[in-house]
Amino acid sequence: MSLYQPFLNHAIPLLKEQLDLSAYPIPEGFESKEATSGKGKRQETVVTTSYGFKSPKLRQIRAAHVQGGNSLQVLNFVIFPQLNYDLPFFGADLVTLPGGHLIALDMQPLFHDEAYKKKYSDPILPIFQSYLNDLPWGGDFPEEAKPFFSPAFLWTRPQEKELVETRVLDAFKEYLDAYLNFVLAAEPISDRESLEEIKNAQMRYIGYRAAKDPARGMFTRLYGEEWTEEYIHGFLFDLERYLGVRC
Repeated sequence: MSLYQPFLNHAIPLLKEQLDLSAYPIPEGFESKEATSGKGKRQETVVTTSYGFKSPKLRQIRAAHVQGGNSLQVLNFVIFPQLNYDLPFFGADLVTLPGGHLIALDMQPLFHDEAYKKKYSDPILPIFQSYLNDLPWGGDFPEEAKPFFSPAFLWTRPQEKELVETRVLDAFKEYLDAYLNFVLAAEPISDRESLEEIKNAQMRYIGYRAAKDPARGMFTRLYGEEWTEEYIHGFLFDLERYLGVRC
């Protein structure tokens, strides 16, 4: 089993149990994709598998799971709320490369005012703080990225695989549980000005993530530029397409 399969094995049944889930369309050609990486004894088959769901309050719940042997394991799991809720995004970027593990886990905020922090960041700060001994801060990350993360952003570079299998998985479960509690309690927003602010905040986030997707280089090497750009804009970060179709 891949390093990050247990994360999916936990998340998908939990979401199905707690939410009224239905399938989110995955464009043809993106459900699963294979390529060969490396040469000789280091040659590996790399498989990228996509998952997509939605619910009345969540526009898109999607995952990209990359399995390429011990030195390449990736799970990018993101939840995008419907545009008439002020919910944050749920984001888990779990990456294992030859140099080690890179873990980013957060409820990424739409806004940074005190009322929003009190509603969505303060309740999860105790969870965040409970992991800092085992999963210390992973060091600098780009200044331009900081507006897209919350005070409870868990960013760490664990050295041991065992920590990923235990403490990182525990943190993922706790953050997801907390997020689902926010979802269940969320009330729709009808004020036109607020709806416009939510849409603009989601578009800023999607635009940044699509432009700066760290997996772009890996996917391009494996599957080519055309496939990669369509995967990023047509599935992983598809809000612009979604709004275009809806309008």
